[in-house]
Amino acid sequence: MPSTRSPAVRTAVAPDAERSRAPRRWIGLVPLAALCLLALTASMLVGSRGIPPAEVLHALFHPDPDDGVSQTVWLSRVPRTVLVLLAGAALGVAGGLMQAVTRNPMTDPGILGVNAGASLAVVVGLAFFGMTDVSQYMWWSFAGAMATSLVVFTIGSSTAARGSPVRMTLSGVALGAVLSGFSSAVLLTNSQVLEKMRGWSAGTTASQPLDATLTIAPLMLAGLLISVISTRSLDVLSLGEAAAVAMGANPNRIRLVALVAIALLAGGATAAAGPIGFIGLLAPHIARMVVGPHQGWITAYAVLIAPCVLGFADVLGRVITAGEVPVGVVTAFIGAPVLIYMVRRFRVAEM
Repeated sequence: MPSTRSPAVRTAVAPDAERSRAPRRWIGLVPLAALCLLALTASMLVGSRGIPPAEVLHALFHPDPDDGVSQTVWLSRVPRTVLVLLAGAALGVAGGLMQAVTRNPMTDPGILGVNAGASLAVVVGLAFFGMTDVSQYMWWSFAGAMATSLVVFTIGSSTAARGSPVRMTLSGVALGAVLSGFSSAVLLTNSQVLEKMRGWSAGTTASQPLDATLTIAPLMLAGLLISVISTRSLDVLSLGEAAAVAMGANPNRIRLVALVAIALLAGGATAAAGPIGFIGLLAPHIARMVVGPHQGWITAYAVLIAPCVLGFADVLGRVITAGEVPVGVVTAFIGAPVLIYMVRRFRVAEM
C-alpha cells in the first residue's frame, strides 16, 4: 500500500533518520581505527626478520646508526608503514571520488585507467627525460593521472547521456589497456628502465625512502582536503544531472574539482608505490555498505579501510614466500575474486 504521508512529512522524517544514524557512524570509526592501527603495527613488526615490540619502540625513540635493529626500523619499516598509510588513504578516497562522479560503485582509478596513465607518464619520464628521483617524476605521474581522468570523463560526457556510468567504465577499461600496452612496449625496448621499474611496476611499498614519501605527502593531503570539501557537492551530483542543476549546482564544475583531487591522490600514490589495484574499489564499496550513500561518511571510512587492507596485504606479501611478493600482486589476488563476487552478488546500478 502506498504511504499516506505527505511529501512534507516524508522530507521531515528523512533528516531525523539521518541524524539518528550519525552516532552509530561515529562509533563505527572507533573499531575501524583500532584495526587500522593494528595493520600499521604489524607493518612495523613483521618482515623477513621479526622484531619484538620493545625493540621497535626503543629504536623509534632512541635511533642508533650502528644498531642493526635501529637501521631496519628507520630505513625499512618506518618508510613502508608511512607509505602504506598515505598511499592507502589516497587510493581509497580516490576510488570513492571515482564512484561518486560516475555514479557506479564498481569503478576505481585502476579500472578507469587512471593508474595506467600515471604509470605511463612515469615510464616516459624515466626512459626519455632522465628522471631518476620521485621528486622529479611525481609531477609526470600527476600529469598522467589528470590527462587520463580528463579523457575518460570527456568520453563519458560526450553524448546526451552525460556522465553515463557504463560509458565511462568501458572507456576507462579500454584506455587503460592501451596505456598499459604503451608502457610495456617502452619497458621491453629499454632494459635499463625495465630494471629500474621491475619492482615499482608491480606495486610495492619497498621502493621509496622516507624522504621521497614525505615529498609527495603534501600533494596527497591536498587531494584529501579537496575531497572532504567536495562531499556535499558530490551528494547533490549523485541525485542525477537534472536534479543537481535544479538545485543550483554546476555538475561540470563539481566533476572538475573531483578530477583535480583524483589526479592528486591517484597520481601521488602511483608515483610513490606504483600501480596498486583494487584498493580504490574495495575500500569505498565496503564503506558504502556500512554507512550508506553519504559521500562524507564514505570518505571518512575509506580513509581507514584502505590503509588497513593495504597494510595487511603488504604484511602477507612479506611472509607468504621466502622472498617477498609485491603488495600490488597480493591486492590483485585478493581483489579479483572479491570483484567477481560483488558483480555476481549485487546488481551494478547507478548510485
